[in-house]
Amino acid sequence: MRSKTDRWVGMMALAAVGAIGAIGIFGASLDAQVPTLPASPGVPNAPVITMQDLADGLKNPSRWLTYSGDYTGQRHSPLKQVTASNVNQLTAQWTFQNGVSLPGQKFETTPLVVDGVLYATGALNYAWAIDGRTGKQLWRYQYQLPPQQTLKVCCGLVNRGFAIHGDRLFMTTLDAHLVALDTRTGKAVWHVKLADYQQGYASTVAPLIVKDKVIVGIAGGEYAIRGFLDAYDPKDGKQIWRFWTVPAPGEPGSETWPKEIDSWARGGGPTWQTGTYDPDLNLIYWGTGNPNPDFYGADRSGDNLYTNSLVALDADTGTLKWHFQFTPHDEHDWDANQVPVLADLNIAGRSRKVVMIANRNGFFYVLDRATGQYINAKPFIRTTWAKEIAGSGRPIEEPNQRPTAEGTTTCPDLFGGTNFMPPSFDASTGLFFVTSRETCQVYITAKPPEGYKAGDRTMGGTIRAAPERGYGALRAIDAATGDRKWEVRHPTTSWAGVLSTAGGVVFSGTNEGEVFAADSRTGKELWRYMLGAPLYTAPVTYMIGDRQYVTIAAGTTIASFALPQR
Repeated sequence: MRSKTDRWVGMMALAAVGAIGAIGIFGASLDAQVPTLPASPGVPNAPVITMQDLADGLKNPSRWLTYSGDYTGQRHSPLKQVTASNVNQLTAQWTFQNGVSLPGQKFETTPLVVDGVLYATGALNYAWAIDGRTGKQLWRYQYQLPPQQTLKVCCGLVNRGFAIHGDRLFMTTLDAHLVALDTRTGKAVWHVKLADYQQGYASTVAPLIVKDKVIVGIAGGEYAIRGFLDAYDPKDGKQIWRFWTVPAPGEPGSETWPKEIDSWARGGGPTWQTGTYDPDLNLIYWGTGNPNPDFYGADRSGDNLYTNSLVALDADTGTLKWHFQFTPHDEHDWDANQVPVLADLNIAGRSRKVVMIANRNGFFYVLDRATGQYINAKPFIRTTWAKEIAGSGRPIEEPNQRPTAEGTTTCPDLFGGTNFMPPSFDASTGLFFVTSRETCQVYITAKPPEGYKAGDRTMGGTIRAAPERGYGALRAIDAATGDRKWEVRHPTTSWAGVLSTAGGVVFSGTNEGEVFAADSRTGKELWRYMLGAPLYTAPVTYMIGDRQYVTIAAGTTIASFALPQR
């Protein structure tokens, strides 16, 4: 493990690099956030990525081709050059500083990696191609956004990453567009409008390529939007299908919304985190967000389908095959926008094809991924709103835990037991690794103004801090039973995702700005390195030549690590 001195030196070095690239944005146009640089060399030999390449996932160790590494969402790498016995020798190889200075913003990207080149997105819809050996910029792109003050974005001017197919990269934008870029040059090929950003729509999700379709979600649950999931043709951006997450009157599920008012038309249900895909079943699995308004449910009586749900859609048509709602009639803003993880588990002596979600409401769920049948669920944090899930899959709620005008203290807080930070799963041990948040909140409900409409920020109340201080932890859960096996505890809650590897190592990060590694079987901490800024993304790993790299973003920096060369 690195000494405190080593970690301090690393932190100061990265901070110095960050200071060099920082440029203020207040009073500046959105196209003037990074310094002018010499012409970029581009990526002239970028390969054409096929559907077979995407289906192969992590079989090619020089690649990380989707947000989660492969279609399963497991984020488990087969690489094992870095092991539990040598991970303490990891050293920094390079840092890339993006130069985008935006106070309070975050680097939430998961870089894609293709044969030694990283493709990353950042705040304000900047994007880069980066040499994976040196950290040198190969090209840079920025999508031209409308004036910043006109954007309607809930939770940061961020982006979570690219999708790749053929010779193109695909990125969503803060003004609700989808952009295709040339992989070699970073130049835009086409862009299409998903929805009207002035009506509260935005998009920050990393798209998913499925069967020659670009699958794209939308954000805006706080702005009284009606959520959807779209499929587009990667050749020209033509829309192929759309699935509305809130059904219109007369459609299946509409009976879970009141008939007297049009709350369904601004009912929420955003789709702002990347889903997964089962090629054998031809099903796309995608989480949906909160109903609107967040904390006031009196004007939207019923379960409010398909909000706070996992939906399984036919990849060809977008037709709903099944759904599972985690938090019916949510009044705590517990979006189900977590990455669904696909696996085959032995449960009670029977092999099951499952989809697993550590949900924002504090429960870890296992469902049959062919039918959506509930198998089991257990809390992975302290929950006071419900202590268990019934055999039907519905929560058995505790009394007096809904928001009130005076305020009600409930655990977890509105950010949940976990959030968008992706988990990982190691099939060899059956362990599911998740960043966990032990928190509570005082929830206060209030009737929204009369006549509010799509595009209005409408929370239906507010929140205040609970008396007790929360903390965070990386936790390992036995996926078959839901039992906790170990944890690495943090002094404050973390937003970092997780990566596990065949080398017996699990990587994550802290809100204090450190990336760390632990033994995936025991939870023993093995290595820690200070990056100097809170982590809001998950590490990736890949091979370049004969070296395994571990790379992660923090603040405005992407940092890469490897073992010393012999």
